Amino acid sequence: MAREGYIFLLPLLALAVIAWAVGLVYLAFVFLAGGAFVGFFFRNPSRDIPEDPRLIVSPGDGRVIRVEPGEEGTQVSIFLSVFNVHITRAPIQGEITRLSHRKGRFYLAFDERASVENEQVVFTIEGEHNVTFSLIAGLVARRIVPWKHEGEMVSRGERIGLIRFGSRVDILIPGDCDVRVKQGDKVRGGSSILASWSEEDEAG
Repeated sequence: MAREGYIFLLPLLALAVIAWAVGLVYLAFVFLAGGAFVGFFFRNPSRDIPEDPRLIVSPGDGRVIRVEPGEEGTQVSIFLSVFNVHITRAPIQGEITRLSHRKGRFYLAFDERASVENEQVVFTIEGEHNVTFSLIAGLVARRIVPWKHEGEMVSRGERIGLIRFGSRVDILIPGDCDVRVKQGDKVRGGSSILASWSEEDEAG
């Protein structure tokens, strides 16, 4: 479980013990159920990370709600419900050259306004290629916790942060990549492939 979850889990377990001790059995079960949800939400599973350096993997778990080509590349948006793993991962290997926090609103994470107007943390990772992606708060998610800092090196699929409760991740796929996902696809952070550079581009 992610360490941030313990500040919610331990008080719930303590309250469950107290409620049980004073005979409030039903209330004890309510606290235990809350603790079980916290443990489920903050779970931190291991993942099989693809080794091919040409691949861009998903920075988060969830459902692809947007695949939109543009002048600078293709924006892929992933919606994370409260039932998804909320630990986010590096989509490529490289150095974090930019890490910025942008204050904003708290629209529902699947609302298209969320990409531009919501509270978010923006990462840029530069390696053999460059990728920019955003961890975006939603209506319920109010805190984004980066685990890595500007100037640090990260591996593809490495854990880099956490978004508390329902949220969204946007990633800008460079224009010279082949996008491998479509709207409606379910993806897993660190293991699902979003896009790849061509062998010709890698050789060049």
